Formats: sequence, structure tokens, C-alpha cells
Amino acid sequence: MVVLLVIVTFAVFIAIDLLLSRQKVPVVAPAMQEAEIPAVGQELLSGFHIPMNLKYHPGHTWVQKERKNVHRVGADELAAVLAGPVDRIELPKPGQWVRQGQKVFAFYRGNEKIEMVSPVEGEVVEVNREIAENPRLLLEDPYGRGWLMTVFSPDEESPTRNLLPSSLIPAWIRESAETFYSFQPQLAGATAADGGRASKDATAALPLNKWKEAARALLLS
Repeated sequence: MVVLLVIVTFAVFIAIDLLLSRQKVPVVAPAMQEAEIPAVGQELLSGFHIPMNLKYHPGHTWVQKERKNVHRVGADELAAVLAGPVDRIELPKPGQWVRQGQKVFAFYRGNEKIEMVSPVEGEVVEVNREIAENPRLLLEDPYGRGWLMTVFSPDEESPTRNLLPSSLIPAWIRESAETFYSFQPQLAGATAADGGRASKDATAALPLNKWKEAARALLLS
């Protein structure tokens, strides 16, 4: 009799638990936090197009993984505008080993040049011969046809070292833009004519000494 009473008691508890479980509201996974959602509008920072899906070196070069151990490299739009109209672009040679922070690109106006550093270490696989023949591509399409080189990095983690965390990119571009415009105040007005975008020829009339000084400050060369 006691055994039967225990069994009945357990059965009652189980029935009550099942009933309560059916009344529970399913927990819905919270939506992605607002801060995690890529904001397309944030790609235009201080008048410059800065795609947030790329990695950036403080010297204003970008890096994008193309395939395992191979990374594509280019200049961001601020660097392209700073370089402005150039007569010639000098690229490293395929097979050359480049180090992160080493000067590897040169942009010429006549005999004067400014230089840019490599954002990654590794062996140059390929350079963009199209941009060597048409330097204007750097200004017209810095993230597309204006790419500069691809690099093979044996250490897969190496390309991400010393690159900027995405959370710091807006402040970095803002400070860079302020530095850029400080070299010639009228450059700031060049953004107004294009809906707030920096004019592609903003530095065309900049004296060469100022052009080279701005490059040393912003491109870390």
C-alpha cells in the first residue's frame, strides 16, 4: 500500500511539472546587439571611404585575405587622395621579401616622390601591372583595380599583427583627416563640392615640400 502511494505521488508531481513546462514561453535568442551590426554609413569617415571589412595598417595601407596565406594589399582612400595625381608608381618585384613597416611603394611627381610602407611581412607574389601603367587607378578605385600587390605570409597570424582594431578606425581616420587638412587649410573646403567627400585632386596644387611632409606624417614613411 505504501509503495502504491509513493508511485501515485511521483505520478502527480510529474504531471504537474509537464503542465507547467507547456505554459513556459520559449526563450528567443536575443537579436544581434546594435554595436555588432556593421553600419554601412560608417564606411564614410571624415570624408573618406573606409570599408570596414578590410584590415588597416597605421601607415594607411589596407590588407585583405585573398586565400590561405596570401593577402592583397592596397592604399586606403586617404592615402590615394594624399598621393593625388602622380606620374609614376614604383612597386616591389615579385619574389621580393618585404617586412611590415618597410618602404615598398613610391609615388612620383616628376623627380619628387613619397613612399608607403608594407602592412604585412612576406614574399611578394604579384604586383598590379595595370596600376603601373595607369597610376590614375589609385585615385579612381583604391580598393578595386587600384590594388598594389599580393603577399605570401608563411605565418598565417602574422598579417594581423600591428594592424588597427576595427574599434579604433573611426578615431584614427578622424585624426588623420585633421592632420591632412592642417597642411593646407583650403583642402578642407575641397570636401564640400562633393557632398562631404574629399576631392580626388585635393593635393594637386599642394607645394611639393608640403606634399612630402604630409606623406611622412600620415604614411609613416
